[in-house]
Amino acid sequence: MTDWIGETFTSNIGWKHLERLVDIDIRMAGSGGERHAAEVTRDALTDVGARNAHLEEFEIQGWARESAAIHAGDTAQDCIALPRSPSGNAMGELVDIGHGLPADFDCDLNEKVILAASDIPDWHDRYVHRREKYYRAVNAGASAFIYRNHVNGCLPPTGSVGTEEAPIGEIPAVGVSKEVGKRLSRRFTGDDVVVNTHVDIYDTTSQNIHADLGPKTENAVFLTSHVDAHDIGEGAADNAAGTAIVLEVARALAQRESELDTRVHLLVYGAEEIGLVGSQYDADSRDHETIKAIVNNDGVVRNRTLVCHAHGFDDLIDAADRVAARMDHPIDVPPELNPHSDHWPYVTWGVPGYHIRADTGDVGRGWGHTHADTLDKLSVRDLREQAILLTELVIELASDDTTVAHRPPSAIADQLERENRAEGMQVIGDWPYTKTIDR
Repeated sequence: MTDWIGETFTSNIGWKHLERLVDIDIRMAGSGGERHAAEVTRDALTDVGARNAHLEEFEIQGWARESAAIHAGDTAQDCIALPRSPSGNAMGELVDIGHGLPADFDCDLNEKVILAASDIPDWHDRYVHRREKYYRAVNAGASAFIYRNHVNGCLPPTGSVGTEEAPIGEIPAVGVSKEVGKRLSRRFTGDDVVVNTHVDIYDTTSQNIHADLGPKTENAVFLTSHVDAHDIGEGAADNAAGTAIVLEVARALAQRESELDTRVHLLVYGAEEIGLVGSQYDADSRDHETIKAIVNNDGVVRNRTLVCHAHGFDDLIDAADRVAARMDHPIDVPPELNPHSDHWPYVTWGVPGYHIRADTGDVGRGWGHTHADTLDKLSVRDLREQAILLTELVIELASDDTTVAHRPPSAIADQLERENRAEGMQVIGDWPYTKTIDR
């Protein structure tokens, strides 16, 4: 029966929820807006037929921007504090280290103010995450860190620093637009500059949203997203769209519950943007053996073609390929690891998981983590098409005919090393293996 396809392609439920979320002014982790977004998402899941929709609260380190500035020469340059930056007033010689690749830090950076771009060159063999660049600056003795966007448009980028053990970073960190960064580099490299940040740090709570569909089996397929967003924009693509996809897929699954052999657990996280706190909280309390697979939506709807990062799980590659063939629709399925979203606290330990996003080509995150992450960049057609494909993928994974094998954590650690990601993960404090694996 294919009626569900037509109903999904004409449904406005997901898009209307997307609009509802972006119209909440601030969904920063721990804020009242994030709580409101979680409550309306819980209620929306109930409305489409999910059962036992509820919130699970957990404590987090709250953080809010107050002011930030870069003083260079006689001018103050526009910037924004990066989440979880400490307050500070740091001075030092400005050093532009380009892309901030590991080799770029092999120089005297002690007490310097480091300027690093948000992208990497095409020839480099892996992505270098913002937090890796930040902690390489910290380890080099830098006094402050400036993160320069590589996207045109006078858009300073945001994105958190900090670690699970030390949520607040060690040195002031700010984001500047591509244009401001280029100006700083051209006019002030070698001069003393001052980076000033003033932030509010406090204790607060966030929450995860839980609901279920299908039979009441112990094992479950997890369909996930995160509802929080950075406070400088609407957080449309990152990640109101992911939560809208979860809702739209849940609506379609509720019509096909009789086809589910395995329970589908709907899990919308809080506090993703400040270090995957919500997903880490959940992963720490789970029996991982009961999770058949994770379908994590973070970055969907930004373009038409789906990318399903399969993290070396052959069964996940095969499942996505079967769906693509059955639906006669392209799905890109990279086998490499792709950390830094809510699947990772589980995949770290060998739980099969996808990171689902849209293929944006060379622009990468693009408008994400800037003021320009707004609803007008998204298309209702892309949301509906991707909801159809992901409904079919969840049905495929929830079938008794589909086997999805877990991997030993040592295999994940080995793959990180083969893909030259291990050192970077260790730099940011996301390397638990030496504590538990005799390697």
